[in-house]
Amino acid sequence: MERLIAEASEEEEKCSINLPDIPGGAKTFELVAKFCYGVKLELTASNVVYLRCAAEHLEMTEEYGEGNLITQTETFLNQVVLRNWKDSLRALQTCDDILPYADELHITKRCIESLAMKASTDPNLFGWPIMEHGGPMQSPGGSVLWNGISTGARPKNTSSDWWYEDASTLSLSLYKRLITAMESRGIRQEIIAGSLSFYAKKYLPGLNRRQSANDSSSRLPPVALGAPPSEEEQKLLLEEIDSLLPMQKGLVSAKFLFGLLRTAMILRASPSCISNLEKRIGMQLDQATLEDLLMPNFSYSMETLYNVECVQQILEHFLAIDQITGGASPCSIDDGQLIGSPSLTPITMVAKLIDGYLAEVAPDVNLKLPKFQALAASVPDYARPLDDGLYRAIDIYLKSHPWLSESEREQLCRLMDCQKLSLEACTHAAQNERLPLRIVVQVLFFEQLQLRTSIAGCFLVSDNLDGSRQLRSGFAGSNEGGWATAVRENQVLKVGMDNMRMRVSELEQECTNMKQEIEKLGRDKGSSTWGNVSKKFGFKLKSQMCSAQEGSVSNQNSTNGKVEKQVKDRHHGKHKKNLSQDI
Repeated sequence: MERLIAEASEEEEKCSINLPDIPGGAKTFELVAKFCYGVKLELTASNVVYLRCAAEHLEMTEEYGEGNLITQTETFLNQVVLRNWKDSLRALQTCDDILPYADELHITKRCIESLAMKASTDPNLFGWPIMEHGGPMQSPGGSVLWNGISTGARPKNTSSDWWYEDASTLSLSLYKRLITAMESRGIRQEIIAGSLSFYAKKYLPGLNRRQSANDSSSRLPPVALGAPPSEEEQKLLLEEIDSLLPMQKGLVSAKFLFGLLRTAMILRASPSCISNLEKRIGMQLDQATLEDLLMPNFSYSMETLYNVECVQQILEHFLAIDQITGGASPCSIDDGQLIGSPSLTPITMVAKLIDGYLAEVAPDVNLKLPKFQALAASVPDYARPLDDGLYRAIDIYLKSHPWLSESEREQLCRLMDCQKLSLEACTHAAQNERLPLRIVVQVLFFEQLQLRTSIAGCFLVSDNLDGSRQLRSGFAGSNEGGWATAVRENQVLKVGMDNMRMRVSELEQECTNMKQEIEKLGRDKGSSTWGNVSKKFGFKLKSQMCSAQEGSVSNQNSTNGKVEKQVKDRHHGKHKKNLSQDI
């Protein structure tokens, strides 16, 4: 100021100087002036950065007096502020207003390093931030002290996320520098990801719209400082969160990643940001839910109600990672159970999830057949133990798109394997008028095979039960409870076999009626349509399906005779006659 006054006096008689660049403005300059006139200043974490930068700007060094303002503020900064979490955080927040000056004096860097060091250290070792947040004093043994007397109560341990709320008060630029410093100090990736998730939920309102009302643990207070961020600021924040978030599976929930992706589409984020989020979701698609996948289509074209292309991309990323990790090894189906590597569980869950998604998007009349087919065919065959879910989605699509041609219907139905349909699905498909005739015939054929296998299995179980009862009777002898149990089990088995016989008879009758109708159509057209159909499917329905009644009845009669003979040879006493009649 002395130099500026001298320069101004030489040019003009009336001295007038301007100090527009004082860090901290007029309020800070007032404090500096009071210091010059000997008024005692109260240095705090809120004003020390302003005073330190202003003192540097005004050249208040030791050359002009011992204990000048630079020395006092630097001492207070190093010995008080940087040793305390709350004071370091408050000082860093003030750096945001005068960032060029604070960076030049390395104040910002020192505050960030102080916070990063404290966040990477277990706070329970030093008693902070428990003491700073008003927590109770502790005795050397760890119990709570009241008026110097141990109460025996134990203080609550501090979790690793204790600093999330404080860090979220920083601006995006300072928060980014803080996270980078923490990563360089080796803080675990899951802790870093947790802080990023907390920060994003606080400043991106779209992430909390789908949050459950009863999820109070992750509920965040509204931003208290200033107005909500603009769309451009939210877009920048989302892209920064994506760049800071480690590319590792399981660090954050799939629901959070889907929320980021949905918000990125609304804000028109960069294609690279959207692609990265799709890859992150693809890494843990098996943890997603059907609600997560149902993302509305935010494109201008609005061809479909839901964004099917995005789900297709996510699925492709998942399958690519599954191939790399070796989870896509072939497997087979034996008695309804998967046989293959243990890592098939995630891809089986994803297959079920995609089938459910197909059923949800199938009613959309704007969903083109190629898109539906491409998504359904992307799931490998071995990932589906049963094709019931796929059949349900195809049936819904056929119902919502009645204008499809016969060839398009057959092309769509080729996506499912009739051999992998359950008995319930086969029964429904056999009566489904929307399915092509060829598919219905295949379903009837494989349903009859399953019923025959089930009947044979029942007889095998019956033989095993008879053998096990014979062994038990050898050890325990005959008793009233054992005979009654045997009678009840045989009655249940008899009812089950009768039901199966009735179902087989119904299927054979349906097959016969269908054959007669096809032959009638062939005579009307002057050609043998049934011969062409049988050749087309590669099996003889007459020998394998329609003549099943004689073989099934003869097999059942012989098996019933065998069971009856074994029971008669095995059981003796007064219950022999009644048991034979029940069988």
